Amino acid sequence: MTHDIDLDGVFPAMVTPLEADDSIDFDGLRAEAERLERAGVDGLVPVGTTGESATLSHDEHVSVVETVVDAVSIPVIAGAGSNATHEALALAERTRDAGADALLLISPYYNKPEPAGMEDHYRTIADAVDLPQIVYNVPGRTGRTIEIDTAAALAENENVVGFKSASGDLGRLSELVERTREAEFAVLSGEDGLTLPALAAGARGTISVAANVEPERVGEMVHAALDGDFERAREHHLELGPLFRALFWETNPIPLKEALSIRGHVSPRMRPPLSRLSSNHREELESVLADLDDADRLLEAER
Repeated sequence: MTHDIDLDGVFPAMVTPLEADDSIDFDGLRAEAERLERAGVDGLVPVGTTGESATLSHDEHVSVVETVVDAVSIPVIAGAGSNATHEALALAERTRDAGADALLLISPYYNKPEPAGMEDHYRTIADAVDLPQIVYNVPGRTGRTIEIDTAAALAENENVVGFKSASGDLGRLSELVERTREAEFAVLSGEDGLTLPALAAGARGTISVAANVEPERVGEMVHAALDGDFERAREHHLELGPLFRALFWETNPIPLKEALSIRGHVSPRMRPPLSRLSSNHREELESVLADLDDADRLLEAER
């Protein structure tokens, strides 16, 4: 079937809040989903890398999706995937049944499939699960890049509707936009610092870490660019630059959870083996957030 999902805009990659005993804080999760929807984001992406999916059981994974779906009326693009195709397929099916509007499928990690195996992996899930699916390329996490030929071939499948690019290679992103521009296929930025140049190259939106902290600002940047107002978009990009960098001083989502804690949203607790942000980085992060708050107050005063 042909799916109608709008992938233009900003889709925060949500954190999974934790209680003191490392169980999931479902009340906090619901509150985060509701806060981001009120801020005007275009959809939500729970249980991706930022949601610590690697340390969640499949039952927890599904419960997170159910909670977010129940909390909001905007599209929910749920993370799924595994390095074993049969396991990725089973999780995709369970995530679909939990009410997700679309799937974000990380490429198989650790075992480093060749292009033919990579394509077969995604086709197996796309042919079996009738839901819009976004291919997720993050070689820094998985150890293998999804080749442009593979991505372009997958774009021919009606269930494969997008590609999240987190490789740091704008040339490859631009080539994929070029090769899929006649298809109903969205290339999305997966790196906040490169979102504006990606949009200039033809990307349609972003699955964003920073949008958890500054959903309005990131949204204004992206939609200004989509509207062709790159001068305004560049102003927001430069203003947000220190935050974009700060959120990757240590492994994502360590700085993000700390930033959300500083802002009073969620606990900074991480599931082992990840640990809390180091104290020196926390002080620097507080300064970055304070500067953004000061800019907000100045703008409000001018109004």
